[in-house]
Amino acid sequence: MSTKQPSRDRGRDHGRGHFAALTGAGAATLTSGGGLAELAARAREAARTGYWARLVPLLCAVATATHLPSFARSVWSPDEGYLATQARMLAGGGVLYDTVVDRKPPLLPWLYEAMFGLFGSLSLWPLRVLAIAAHVATAVFLASIARKRWGGRAGAAAGVFYLFVSIGLSPEDSQAATFEVFMLPATAAAVWFAERRDWAWAGALTAAAALTKQTGGAVLFPVIWMLWRAVRRGRADWTDGAARLAFGFGLPVAVIALATGPRDFFFWVVSGSSDYASADGAWLDIVGRLFLNTGILAAAALALLVVLAGGLRRGHRREALQAARADSDLWVWLGASWLGVITGFHFFGHYYLQLVPPLVLLGTGAVARMSGGARWRPVMLYSALAAGVFCVLGFVWPNQPLKHAQQVATTVTRETTPSETVLVWGMHPEMYWLSDRRPATRYLTAGLLTNYAGGRGDKGVGVQEAVPNSWQVFSREMSRRLPEIVVDDSGSAPYRPADIAPIRALLKAHYVEVGKDGTAVIYRLRDGQQYASYGSNAPRSSPPSPSAGASTAP
Repeated sequence: MSTKQPSRDRGRDHGRGHFAALTGAGAATLTSGGGLAELAARAREAARTGYWARLVPLLCAVATATHLPSFARSVWSPDEGYLATQARMLAGGGVLYDTVVDRKPPLLPWLYEAMFGLFGSLSLWPLRVLAIAAHVATAVFLASIARKRWGGRAGAAAGVFYLFVSIGLSPEDSQAATFEVFMLPATAAAVWFAERRDWAWAGALTAAAALTKQTGGAVLFPVIWMLWRAVRRGRADWTDGAARLAFGFGLPVAVIALATGPRDFFFWVVSGSSDYASADGAWLDIVGRLFLNTGILAAAALALLVVLAGGLRRGHRREALQAARADSDLWVWLGASWLGVITGFHFFGHYYLQLVPPLVLLGTGAVARMSGGARWRPVMLYSALAAGVFCVLGFVWPNQPLKHAQQVATTVTRETTPSETVLVWGMHPEMYWLSDRRPATRYLTAGLLTNYAGGRGDKGVGVQEAVPNSWQVFSREMSRRLPEIVVDDSGSAPYRPADIAPIRALLKAHYVEVGKDGTAVIYRLRDGQQYASYGSNAPRSSPPSPSAGASTAP
């Protein structure tokens, strides 16, 4: 709006209604809010005092050292393989949530695509460097939060503790450049802005976390708690703060939804994940994974947990209650993060990364409240030793799944030309990326066509449990042109071709077995059948759904 607006127009602005006032306030905060001004002021302070000038290089060095193992392998997990394959498809003209699909928000696939555009798609090292930068950013925000609450020593310790504890998981969970790693800076930043009562930016950063992975939106709970607490203390107005928070959160989500198509966005990011997030499954495996990964993270953070638990002893109950009230926002953050971990009852190790920031801050606060500066040393020493152990594990961790994927990918590359397509029937989409061959379908894992999820057993798996309309879309894809090679990597899984009629019919009608590689069976298309009809093999049980990727574009 022009600054030369006539006075009568300015007068009308006061009567344009509550919505305009709220959105105007939110937009003003996002563009010139106190949060950005404070960031600039803190940057000037850093140059003047040297605190951040000393701490940030230290955090960069620690983050690099603890994540050196990430560069030791071409790919760490199926998530990395899925993202890399998606990025190639998007770069080749694919459309997200149409010809390129997944049950995840769009920010990380777009980031992978951008990095591939800049550095090529043959290696994930640029993403690994960005992952280290994401860890450093998270550590800096945590250090700033801790410094404001407990002083400079606590701030530095919190940043270092985070970098030590965040690798305290299975290396395939802590070293991969996947969703949780890139979600954490936004969650920490959301709390940082909320602590400074900049509600619009807190909402925007919450949206950024949720648009990286859905469970990142859990940080909205501590942000709302901090707003409520500020209102109770007379430091904020509920209507104004809630409006700014809603505007900050809603604007990025609306923009992304409009950019990808609201119906498709809602289906793949929200409603289409309901079956995947159900509690059905092999409960013994689920409980075992819960205790295993909880125990691993607890071992990495044991020193902080011991100090934190020490405040609950009978002689410290009053002090513990006072600390709990002072840190109530951090406890809410930890509880909300735990909700993010248990969603879907998968309990995969990388889900636990979401717990690390609030856990580190709570532990840092507990240490800071202890008398005597020497109390930092044993906690830091244990954390450093634990991080060293996990770092060494990253270099010696068994890599049989990767070797298997590489061997199969080598065979696929040798047996096909770059213009031919491949179908990998399994849960390892990294085979597409490693072989440098185009997928024959937008459904990069058997899970989207059968509802199979690793570690959940046989229950709820089958053709009838697929993403709605996905088999019809798959049939159209196969009818246009059949893949030259089909890799059956199902082994004895409940989605093996013997149990999935459309895949069994596809292989029987058009393919011949040409070899095996470990548990994988490789099939080649019979001569002259590249464009053979496949439409009659598609099941018709699922209702039509344009959100399942209804386009027939290649």
